[in-house]
Amino acid sequence: MEAAANCSLRVKRLLLDPKFEGYKLSLEPLACYQLGLDSAVAEVKLRDDQYTLDHMRAFGMYNYLHLDPWYQDNVYYVDQLGRVMNLSVTLDTALRKLREVFRLPSDLTACDNRLCASIHFSSSTWVTISDGTGSLYLIKTGKRGDAASEKWEIMFNEELGSPFVIAHSVSFVKSDVHSVAGLLLRVEKDELDAKGSGFHVSLEWVTITEVDKEDNQRYEIFKRRVLQGKSVPHYAAIEPDGDGLMIVSYKPFRFMQDEENQLEKKEDGKIADKKIDPVYYWQQTEDDLTVTIHLPQDITKDDIQVQFSPDHILVALKSQPPLVEGKLCSSIDHESCTWIIRDNSLEISLIKKDEGPMWPELIVGDARGEFIMDSSQCSAVAERLMHLTSEEMNPNPDKENPPCNAQELEECDIFLEDSTSLCRFDGNTLKITHVVNLGSNQYLFSAVVDPKEMPCFCLRHDIDALLWQPRSDQPDNMWEHIATFNALGYVQASKQDKKFTACPPNYSYAAICECLRRVFIYRQPTPLSTVLYNRKEGRQVGQVAKQLVATLEASDPILGFQATNERLFVLTTKSLFLIKVNTEN
Repeated sequence: MEAAANCSLRVKRLLLDPKFEGYKLSLEPLACYQLGLDSAVAEVKLRDDQYTLDHMRAFGMYNYLHLDPWYQDNVYYVDQLGRVMNLSVTLDTALRKLREVFRLPSDLTACDNRLCASIHFSSSTWVTISDGTGSLYLIKTGKRGDAASEKWEIMFNEELGSPFVIAHSVSFVKSDVHSVAGLLLRVEKDELDAKGSGFHVSLEWVTITEVDKEDNQRYEIFKRRVLQGKSVPHYAAIEPDGDGLMIVSYKPFRFMQDEENQLEKKEDGKIADKKIDPVYYWQQTEDDLTVTIHLPQDITKDDIQVQFSPDHILVALKSQPPLVEGKLCSSIDHESCTWIIRDNSLEISLIKKDEGPMWPELIVGDARGEFIMDSSQCSAVAERLMHLTSEEMNPNPDKENPPCNAQELEECDIFLEDSTSLCRFDGNTLKITHVVNLGSNQYLFSAVVDPKEMPCFCLRHDIDALLWQPRSDQPDNMWEHIATFNALGYVQASKQDKKFTACPPNYSYAAICECLRRVFIYRQPTPLSTVLYNRKEGRQVGQVAKQLVATLEASDPILGFQATNERLFVLTTKSLFLIKVNTEN
């Protein structure tokens, strides 16, 4: 089995602006329009038994407003009557009425443990819907946004167990057969987790396939696969062709195999738990190496075969497979090497050809041996590392290279999830093929730039926020840096009340929405129409980045937030707001 490739994200230096001076607060008014809702949004508050951070991230901070990436400026939400409501915008000053495009057949309030209903747009004509009670709907819509041709028709509906929300879905065709794959997110009770939160997170990867094309179009579940982890993923998306998926998460995820494989793993685990003694022990100095192999009883020198060559060693007992055999880590003076039997052990002395360098291993790729370091070597290593450690925070701050002082970090520079990773799973082998350790590159938000591609994700790099587009068809460069939001990583960290962050497909701005009323907009730098000078440096400023603030005339909590090239959509319990950000695409 091939190991997962450890990758890194390649930053495009041309997209960075090291001379960025900050955002200038602009007082220019933003046109804001408000639509009252006939029925309130179907908000589901967390129950008493949903008390963990994972519950809050998955369901408490859920975005109830859904943007159709295939038809810009079309937004949807589900109201308390179980209706999927749509607003299609062509002209802000002549807004259409909200219209019902679909009604969930089930009574949402009848389920005690229901979650929020969720919608995901799989393609230009297919939609997946969860009613929050455990049912999944596959809907064929026709051309959305056009009342004449739009008709939402249920093509598949099945109860899939405990309630879930849809994290992502895609529609694809292989061998002339249409399929829709979706990721279903659950936070489930874990009876085996006595020391942790008592819950685990599951992602069910469901593939629904067309099974009858002649008489009538019918769809059935083709595959169900489950991943489990201990934290809600920041980002989870299926590749456009359905062959793999990518996950950004704090804790790792793994596929749960069937019961037979689970039993095999348990048996293998029991075997692995039994401690296996090393086949050989070895020590080294700058000049030579000593290898010790324990021998069975009543072995004489006539029963032992030892062969040396400049870069190879073989040790075997008579009429038995070799005990030790392989290529040495470096060259030896094979003519000067010796061996002797002492206290029922075989002791081999190897003379290094190149004195000085220490070997990291005895035999290349052989993990059956154990290296033993003597006390003098331990003391030497400790002495070499002594300058890197101290009992004081900063014992000598005036020296040339003072150590890092954690007290100098600002609060917005510190976050707990320093082990977040980005993993790509293969859909056939169910194994991880690519891994990126994100380290201090904090996850910020996701956005759809091209609906035919996977959603982008935005990460903090130093003070900036970098937008990355996954390219599943390019294994050598699977994540492309496509845009930069200057200083947004620093800015968003200072917004303690932030709830949602978004950017439009043309990444002309980024927006941060608080829990109540306020929306902050950060535009990309644009050329100035007038002459502006930097008084401190005495030079002309060629472009400026503006910060704008919009305050909504509403006291209800904000439940949804979406960005398009021209406007922002903000959903509260009883109203839908439109904020005009750009006048041109």
